[in-house]
Amino acid sequence: MRAMRRGAAPLMSAMALVAAAAAPGAAAGSADETLPVVVQTLADDAPCRPASGKRAEQPPWTQDMLGLDRVWRMARGQGVTVAVVGTGVGTTIPALAGRVTPVGAESGQDCVGHGSFVAGLIAAAPREGSGFTGVAPEARILAVRATTPRGATTPAKAARGIEAAVAGGAKVIAVPFAFPDRSAKLTAAVKLARRADALVVAPAVPDQPPRQGGADAAQPRDYWPAAEPGVLSVVDFAADGSRPPNAAVPRHADLGAPGDRVVSVGPGGEGAFTGSGSSLAVGFAAGAAALVRSYEPGIDANRTRTRLLGSSYTAAVPRLDPYAAVSGVLPADFAAALAQARPVTLPVASPDGGARSRSMLIATGGVSLVLLVGALGWMVPRARARGWRAG
Repeated sequence: MRAMRRGAAPLMSAMALVAAAAAPGAAAGSADETLPVVVQTLADDAPCRPASGKRAEQPPWTQDMLGLDRVWRMARGQGVTVAVVGTGVGTTIPALAGRVTPVGAESGQDCVGHGSFVAGLIAAAPREGSGFTGVAPEARILAVRATTPRGATTPAKAARGIEAAVAGGAKVIAVPFAFPDRSAKLTAAVKLARRADALVVAPAVPDQPPRQGGADAAQPRDYWPAAEPGVLSVVDFAADGSRPPNAAVPRHADLGAPGDRVVSVGPGGEGAFTGSGSSLAVGFAAGAAALVRSYEPGIDANRTRTRLLGSSYTAAVPRLDPYAAVSGVLPADFAAALAQARPVTLPVASPDGGARSRSMLIATGGVSLVLLVGALGWMVPRARARGWRAG
């Protein structure tokens, strides 16, 4: 019976997403405009970001989109350590209290706030007076500083950060960087992580588009470490499934995850920040990987990656579906089919604010549901007549 329930999970989750898209206000998706905005870097002479004085009292749009209330009945990330290789993670964040282990004293300080924001997306626990909760609220965070105090980094720094994450025993490694050129040190670090059975999650594109002018800026291209074999490459999408105009375009993206006006914690205190970009979408995907590895402790990194991809909700952008990833059962030959999959084509935001996209999604979902019900009405009586034996 358990196998039957798990096998039905992707269908149930897809139906839930269609219903969510059709619900009034489902596409609002906007964070509180008064929340401070998280950034990836600060100017050398800029002061460190202070804690936010405003809480996010209502659940953000990502909470319903990802079906987190349902998946938490099965797994909450317990027993899994997720490394955040970034600007550090503050150790005084109440939503992460007691679950942050810094690699070195500097990793427990976050002047920029970006690493803390990603860590919150992954593992922030529910707090009274706050509507925000991370994807895997019982996972542990291994904080690894791979930048200068103001957030500047290099492939070599990121590589050392991945190596430290592996040494610290992390089974999921969030690396919110996208470098335009391949690096031998970064390639070696990713290989080390794969040998250690750790899943590396990285953005398929940078948060800001390339600065070069002309048509080259919009040409699809690879970024690293996302383009390395075995890395789960993630791209951001908004509540209506679109991406921002003039965003960087990946040659290939494994998975779409929320990344538009998402909400998380700051470098300290109870307040919240908001932000957008693929570096933040990494937090949602890494949190979902922690849920999968928590629910099924024996699953390896490659199978975790395959589970996340095979259970994704197929729309204009294949969307992360944590509930289906945790509860679903994939066919044994799915990995071979995945290797032949075509790269993802991502739409940009439409001038109507996504109303057309939402209408198409709702219409497509409704038609699919009608066809599904009709098919079941045809198959079930025949299967019952055969005593549920194969035809």
